[in-house]
Amino acid sequence: MTKIMFVCHGNICRSPMAEFIFKNMLAERGIEDKFEVASSATSREEIGWNGIGNPVYPPARAELKRHGISCDGKRAVQLTAGDYEKYDLFVGMDSFNIRNMQRILNGDIDNKIRKLMDYTERGGDVADPWYSDRFDIAYRDIFDGCKGLLDAILNEG
Repeated sequence: MTKIMFVCHGNICRSPMAEFIFKNMLAERGIEDKFEVASSATSREEIGWNGIGNPVYPPARAELKRHGISCDGKRAVQLTAGDYEKYDLFVGMDSFNIRNMQRILNGDIDNKIRKLMDYTERGGDVADPWYSDRFDIAYRDIFDGCKGLLDAILNEG
């Protein structure tokens, strides 16, 4: 089983979008039982004092819904150093996420940290809809990155 953790700053926009887009791609191919997929944040900004994270940001949830994808029940969680041994791959949305993941995970001795857009021909960072309000562009970037990631994993085996 391949275990993948998608990561962004708050775990309310890009990384949960990636989690559910990727899960949908797996379901469409009938291979969801071969993967464990989750998402998390590098910050605690979206996690309440009681430890309960905020739900997916409404515009991100609406963009997923436009594509027939549900993210019901997802709440923000924070990436921890202990996650490094639990997952095979950590996929960040931008360069800032990558730096923070390396800090939180105490480095990357097993070369598990990647950037999602590196799985596309465009490269770069996933557009951050928190600032642009362009959830359609973020969806496009994430979809393309997830497709490239899945193709890369399936072509390895």
